[in-house]
This record gives sequence, C-alpha cells and structure tokens, in this order.
Amino acid sequence: MSKTWVVTFETYLRQVKSWSFLFMILGPFLMIALTAGISYISANSNRSSSQVAVISETPALRRGYLAQHSDNINTKITTVAAAKKAVKANHLAGYLTLSNDGTRLRGDYHGSKSMSSGLQAQVKNFLTQYQQVQNYQTANLSPKQQKALAQTPVLKQHVATKTGTSNLAKLISFWVLVTMIYIILITYSSITAQEIASEKGTKIMEIIFSSTTATSYFVGKITGILLMIVTQIVIYLLGGWAGYAIAMNYAGIHRLIVDHQTLVSGVFHNLFNLNLLYLLFGVVIYTILAAYSGALVAKAEDASKAAQPVVMLGMLGFFATFPFQNNMDAVIVKILSYVPFFSSYFMPMRIINGTVGWGEQWGSLAILIVATGLFAVYIGRQYQRLMLQTDSQSLWQHLFKGFKH
Repeated sequence: MSKTWVVTFETYLRQVKSWSFLFMILGPFLMIALTAGISYISANSNRSSSQVAVISETPALRRGYLAQHSDNINTKITTVAAAKKAVKANHLAGYLTLSNDGTRLRGDYHGSKSMSSGLQAQVKNFLTQYQQVQNYQTANLSPKQQKALAQTPVLKQHVATKTGTSNLAKLISFWVLVTMIYIILITYSSITAQEIASEKGTKIMEIIFSSTTATSYFVGKITGILLMIVTQIVIYLLGGWAGYAIAMNYAGIHRLIVDHQTLVSGVFHNLFNLNLLYLLFGVVIYTILAAYSGALVAKAEDASKAAQPVVMLGMLGFFATFPFQNNMDAVIVKILSYVPFFSSYFMPMRIINGTVGWGEQWGSLAILIVATGLFAVYIGRQYQRLMLQTDSQSLWQHLFKGFKH
C-alpha cells in the first residue's frame, strides 16, 4: 500500500508543479479579473458621455426635476453655452431645457442621438405632473376638486414570483452543473490519457512492474490525478468565496444579491447536494476510462490521440441533455439517468427539477459507484499487459480487442 501512495504523490506533485496546471488554475480568475477591469474602465470612461444636463431659467423647475431624477444627470452644467460645448467634446450625451411661459410647460432636448425611452418617460411624467399643478392653480379649483381630478386608474400585477424565481434557479443550476461536469471531464480525461500513454512500452515500466503490482501502480496513478481534481475544486471554492466576500463590500453588488437572495439560495441548494457526489464519481469513472484509453495506444507518441474516445463520449452526454431541459419525464431521460457515463449528466438534471425521489437518486448513485469499482478492477487486472504491449494496431483496434479480454 505504501508503494501505491508513493506513486500517488509522485503523480500529484509532478502535475501540480507544472506550468499547465498553474495556468489552468489561474485562467478563470485572470479572465474574471480582466473582464471586471475592462468593464469598470469602460463604464467610467463612458459615464460622462452618457450623462444629460438639465437647464432652466426657472431655478425651482430645475430643482424639482433634479429632486425626482438625479441619476445620470450632470448637475455642474447650468448654461446652454456650457452644455453645447460639452456635447461637442463628447463629454455629454445631450441637454434638456425646461421652460414655463406661465400657462404651459415645455421641455426641449438637444443631443447627437435621440432620448432613451427611460429618459423620455421621466421627462413626460415630470412635465405632466407640474403642468397639472399649474392648471389647478390657473382654474382656481378647491382642494376637494383638485383631489377628485387627481384620481387615476390602478393597474396591479399579481405574479407568482416564487415559481418564476424557482424556474430561473433551476435553469441556472442546470447550465452551471452540466458545464462544470463537461469541462472537468474533458480537461482531466486528456491529462489522464496522456499521463498513462506517455509511459507506454517504456523500459521503466518493466522495472516498476518488477517491484510492485500493476494494480497498485494503476490505483496510485488514478488517485494522484483525482487529488489534482480535488485541489482545483477546493481552490475554486475558496476563490469563489473570497470573491463573493469582496463583492459584497460594494454597495451596488450587495444590493443586487440581497434583492435576488431567493434566486441565489435556490442555485446553491441545487448545486450543493447529492449532485456533488454525481460530479465526483462521474469524474472518477471517466478518468478510469481515460486511463484505459491511454493504455491502449500503440506507442507513447500516440498520447495526443488517447483521449479521443473519452472526449467523444463526454461530448455525447453533454449535448444529449440539451433537448430534454423541459422534458424530464421522457423515457430516454429516465433510462440514461441510470446508465453509467450518462447518469452524471441526466440524474442531476432530474434532481434539480425535482422529478425524482430519494430512492431513485441513491439507486442510480449506487449503480454508478459499483460500475466504477468493477471498471477499476477490470482495468487494474489488464494494466500490465496493456502497458507492455508494443504492437502497431490502432487505438480503436486495441479498444475492441481489449473488451474481448
């Protein structure tokens, strides 16, 4: 058993010290940081050019508008001349002039582009409100008459927000989970296949098999790679937690998360449950298949081809889920949720949508675990023969020949 752990830690340390592993770990964080940085710089650079100035010879009219609508308004510009200069220099999107001739309020917008629908609605509402007050004063209406004329119709929407949020949480959870499974499977299938295939037919393998069993060596290799996967997942979880904590210090992001707390909680609930075990054992069985595929190549130079069968199977499972996102009761979905290599995609999808009971969930997981164990035993028994064979048959010929044994 000690030799198995030696192989495990040798494989693990050699991989985590590589530049490819470092770039694989830092890649998502660098991409997020770069995207956030570019977005921040772009937002700040375009902020002034998207603002509007409000100008009026009646100070009370201007103050009234700014009191109601202060967002995206440049309050420093108060004259038409300054506004024209700012628009020409592209420091201002446009300017709005408000005037009152005693009987009618008027608003004039000047800019290089037409007003946005939101700004147009704000200006119309403001002018309508102030015009109505002025009309009441001109007509000398009593407070009671003014109140009667101020009555407006009522329109209310009664939306089942809990149901809508739940459906959105399911959709987000589905895409996050299947994409995460797919990326991890594809990445580590390639790493595993090339790790095994690179030792194919070498003299060092004869020496290794003379000092330890092929099964122990195979288990050590697979365990080392699985430790890499766990390391990456833990780093992503810690990085995600740190990023979440930092983001919550910004008022805008904090308010956004609080406003959508039900959605965020729903996504976390859908991800951090039995689905994590399906993710883990799905990765394990694909990793074992990748190791088997790597051991089947004719020579070490064919290592780049070793992952092809595993990648194709992973892609098949990934894309097969798309047509059934809204049809969890389909017979093929129920069947594939019990089939190893596919259950890691289909059963989590059914769990997220709440269309499967606990008995079925644990039954499918048990089948996946047993299949993984039997597959590992099968590969371990053939590992020495596969690693020492040096004939010139193709990968697919070796694959079909291997299943006959």
